[in-house]
Amino acid sequence: MIAGMQPWRVALAIACLAAWVALMLSADGLTLATVCSSGSGRVASTLSILDSVPLEDTLSEIVLRAVLMTAAMMLPLVAAPLKHVRARSFAQRRPRASLLFLVGYAVVWICAGIILHAIAIATRWATPPWLASESAVIAVAVLWQVSPPKQWCLNRCHRRPHLAAFGLAADRDALAFGLGNGLFCVGTCWALMLVPLSTARWHLIAMAAASLFIFAERLERPAALAWRCRFPCKAARIATAQLRHLAQAR
Repeated sequence: MIAGMQPWRVALAIACLAAWVALMLSADGLTLATVCSSGSGRVASTLSILDSVPLEDTLSEIVLRAVLMTAAMMLPLVAAPLKHVRARSFAQRRPRASLLFLVGYAVVWICAGIILHAIAIATRWATPPWLASESAVIAVAVLWQVSPPKQWCLNRCHRRPHLAAFGLAADRDALAFGLGNGLFCVGTCWALMLVPLSTARWHLIAMAAASLFIFAERLERPAALAWRCRFPCKAARIATAQLRHLAQAR
């Protein structure tokens, strides 16, 4: 057991690491980047790939990647709300409440991941040859990042609702919290998630960069709704302080 970490946190870390390993091992398989390969024959090559692979296999691949991406990128964000669920549950109900929260959260994100994969594929098809689809997706991500609806979703991710302690009401509240937190998390992160999905090259690097940014911005406190540039200042301050500490230790 990792010293100082609670068992449930260790389980989240192991699941997240396993998802990253699985994504790296499957990088050479039928990935979204392969299906959505760019070039003059974009649509023709995509259709030829889909013709050569059974549709159910293609769909199962997309579902699997949605599951793995959810585990790899979103599990670090679950720790804070899951801590709330566990703190508001009696000891004998904590495993059950935790599972219900995670199921609700995962269902929302897996469904969103499938939709985002479809959007990324459609974007590749619809983007004119003279415009890189990655550029269009990045522009959308930047626009959403500075918008008031993005801040509203981010504020709601910090919400910690009252949870019933007994019976079916406790189960309902834990599941509803998972579903709601997942929905607001999707609202916060969907545009950033599209960037690695639409990147044919450096896909895993883009995923890692998006994951770090998403985690860092979740450290920020709720703020007023406005059009403005949002940067994870708290994470930057923490990183700067750690670097200074290491420099002084030397």
